[in-house]
Amino acid sequence: MPGTKYCVTRRWPLPLEQCKVIDAFFAEEVKSGIVRESKSPHLTPTFCVRKPNGKWRLVHAYNKLNNATVSAQTLIPRKDVLLNIDGYHQILMRESDIPLTTVSTPSGILWVWLVMPQGLLNTPVTFNRLVTQLFRTLRTVAQTYFDDIVVHSRVEGGQTAMEVHLKHLRRVFEAMKPTSSMPETTTDEIKVLG
Repeated sequence: MPGTKYCVTRRWPLPLEQCKVIDAFFAEEVKSGIVRESKSPHLTPTFCVRKPNGKWRLVHAYNKLNNATVSAQTLIPRKDVLLNIDGYHQILMRESDIPLTTVSTPSGILWVWLVMPQGLLNTPVTFNRLVTQLFRTLRTVAQTYFDDIVVHSRVEGGQTAMEVHLKHLRRVFEAMKPTSSMPETTTDEIKVLG
């Protein structure tokens, strides 16, 4: 927002287990090239929340930055119609916005995100807009919900549903290449949102 100077939120004490998880996370991510150390005047604390599978998810308290951000407007798909959030890391941050993403860790090191982190106001909208754009020509055979892609097929032109489905999958894979992980290609059930 115009007129906003710095977004600073002080850190609070965290349990030792969370401190270790945070330090290990940033040590790994700096090797991957998605974060770098920072000296930015902006500051947002990092903490962890437990996921249903028992693992930790890093959270950044971007409340002040989000309050100073103009909200982007776009349609977000409804959950009941169809989130591996790491997909956000496929979108590079604009160089001028990188200092705004500064997070602090219990070890006192400041980091900035070079890719889009979780927690920013417009992260879901931006990511969903990208995925929608990527698959816009495949809407008749593939529905997207963030980084979940559901490909559906029926018997068509003398081909079995499986033959048509494989043809549709090839089109989807062509739109996605290269991919970083092997997708699940045939199943009776899929886990969405978790």
